[in-house]
Amino acid sequence: MTDEAPRNNLRGGAWLIADMSLNILVLSIVKWLNADYPAAQIVFIRAGVGLVFILPLIWIWREEFRRIEHLRLHLLRVGLSVITLTASFFAISRVPLALFTAINFTRPIITMVMAALILGETIGRRRWIAAGIAFLGVLLAVNPQEVPWTMGLAALMLVVFTGSAAIIALRRLRDAPSIVLMTFYTSGLALCAAPFAVIAWVPIDPDHLLPLIAIGAFAQSAQLCFLRAHFFGEAGFLSVLGFLSLVLSVLVGIFVFQEIPSLGFVAGAILVVGAAIWVVLRPEPAAPNRHMHEEGANALASQNRNATDRR
Repeated sequence: MTDEAPRNNLRGGAWLIADMSLNILVLSIVKWLNADYPAAQIVFIRAGVGLVFILPLIWIWREEFRRIEHLRLHLLRVGLSVITLTASFFAISRVPLALFTAINFTRPIITMVMAALILGETIGRRRWIAAGIAFLGVLLAVNPQEVPWTMGLAALMLVVFTGSAAIIALRRLRDAPSIVLMTFYTSGLALCAAPFAVIAWVPIDPDHLLPLIAIGAFAQSAQLCFLRAHFFGEAGFLSVLGFLSLVLSVLVGIFVFQEIPSLGFVAGAILVVGAAIWVVLRPEPAAPNRHMHEEGANALASQNRNATDRR
């Protein structure tokens, strides 16, 4: 498209940092609740609160809903996001925060590879090297040896793949208005989680009401930041910058959950931060070939059509 907004990685990175901060806050609240509520119930409450927050925006920008394109792709993204969020809330209460963070850090690498293979985005050598260094830092930070296989760990594996696929679907929907993306996402979460939440509903402790509402408020704000980040930034750049959330997770683990990191964790965090800063301070020039992006987008659209038709 000739009127597509230009990429601005620094601006996209700022939005991503805000998104990461809010999401870690949400996960901390969910972890603090300590599996007192089923994941589907928390997802439903999160979506319900978020929907209330964006209702005024839906009314203000209601004209945007008259020209919705790529409906199947919207639905695909919602389905992937429902699985990702539910599995994430299920896992965070059942595995250590460090392990949860470490395994989730494989998502940026998978997203970057998907962006290169499906969307045709050019990932420069510096970013591949930085991603490799950051991934090694994650392995050093959290010792993967003798990790017991649990349902929480299985849920995390699912989060990695469905979350990465949802981001790729979002990048194909880059030109869709943010209010449309937010509405599809939030209402889709509520509709999909509702029947499971009703079946497994646990009475809410009055002391937990405000934190549960905060989950929805913070998560909805994070979603807006996430959408703006991927509107402005390139997938490869944002994928590597995403490793910075490791530092935020460590700080939350220390001051909130009294999880003192080991020296190996500190050394790994240094590698992660160094890789991210290297990419931010020395950005690579944007690829001049626009046809690769269009061809990749068409390939993704075709793939999504085939996947939907098989359902």
